[in-house]
Amino acid sequence: MLLIIIFFNLVSAQSNDMIFEFKKDSKLGQWQVVDDVVMGGRSNGTLELNENGNGVFKGDVSIENNGGFSSIQLRLEAKKTDEKAAISLRLKGDGSDFQFRIKASTRDRHSYIYNFKTSGDWETISIPLSDMSPSFRGYSLQIPNFNHNKIEQIGVLKSSKENNTFKLEIKHIYLVN
Repeated sequence: MLLIIIFFNLVSAQSNDMIFEFKKDSKLGQWQVVDDVVMGGRSNGTLELNENGNGVFKGDVSIENNGGFSSIQLRLEAKKTDEKAAISLRLKGDGSDFQFRIKASTRDRHSYIYNFKTSGDWETISIPLSDMSPSFRGYSLQIPNFNHNKIEQIGVLKSSKENNTFKLEIKHIYLVN
């Protein structure tokens, strides 16, 4: 009987796969900052480590020259997912809205997105992958929500229709299968 209970617990347990943990020896060079300057805008964002070893994505969003976004992206070795998978983010925002983004393949032009509002306090944001909707350049696409078996890229985007300053402190990002 005990063997059956142990087996059941092993089968039903979720596994956490670290995607990225920010700490003092993190390799921030793996991340890429992409701002609206790629299309003529004037927003600027940075990603750096603070004294606690947390990643800090911060900057200014400018709507000048039809701009309005700043983002960070990380290419991954393919992370296998299943239909019940979720992303878990440990973060502290400035109380504003952000967007988490994934791509099943780095060759995809579209991303799958999930918008979330930060509270200003440390919190864990849990995002079921099946809740992530397809988007290309801010437009929703008429294809199904994320239903792939892998992720090759993640990102965080700050967008706005008015000029503003933003700050998002991140401790870690997990894939929960």
